[in-house]
Amino acid sequence: MKKLFGNLLLLAVLVAAVSFFAAPAVAFFGIRSAADANDVAGLSRLIDFGAVRQSLRPQLSGNPAALAPAPTFLEDPIGAVRRQLEQASPAAVADVDAYLTPAALAGLTRGEGRFASQRSQAPTPAAAAASAAADPTPTPVFWGVNRVRMAVTDEGGSRTIFTFERKGPFEWKLVHIGLPEGAAPVVAAPAPAAPAAKR
Repeated sequence: MKKLFGNLLLLAVLVAAVSFFAAPAVAFFGIRSAADANDVAGLSRLIDFGAVRQSLRPQLSGNPAALAPAPTFLEDPIGAVRRQLEQASPAAVADVDAYLTPAALAGLTRGEGRFASQRSQAPTPAAAAASAAADPTPTPVFWGVNRVRMAVTDEGGSRTIFTFERKGPFEWKLVHIGLPEGAAPVVAAPAPAAPAAKR
């Protein structure tokens, strides 16, 4: 009886350890699956949208100084106020939101990088099945107790980096998306529908 209890305890510890270290990868594939299914509620459980928006704004601004830590109010009061106004600009918010649609998040998890913002709708089932056959697997870049970074590399070698943060023993949330270097493509506005011809 003691041997059985010891084996069960060892098995429970082993399962807990594997689950502890595999949880971020499960969260990544959960985001990909929820994005493919257009499951907004599932995405909101796996993503801290406020933190991800804040991480994307300086990357999309095109200003290298925006990636540096913000000056404190005591060091540079004018620069600190200017930085706050730049981060709250409506143009930056519109660019950020283009990356946070389910279709764009699905593209980001497949290594589309800055071009993921051009996805405007969920793919058709046939297109989703074709892209699922070539889904890239994320590789760990950093693995810590409370923070994990995983990268998805596209065919050209550009990496999109996903940072997950621990929110509970087995709960992880996406808090940062690192886009590849380069300029973000302009998202085209939908074309107005042509009026129907009168007969």
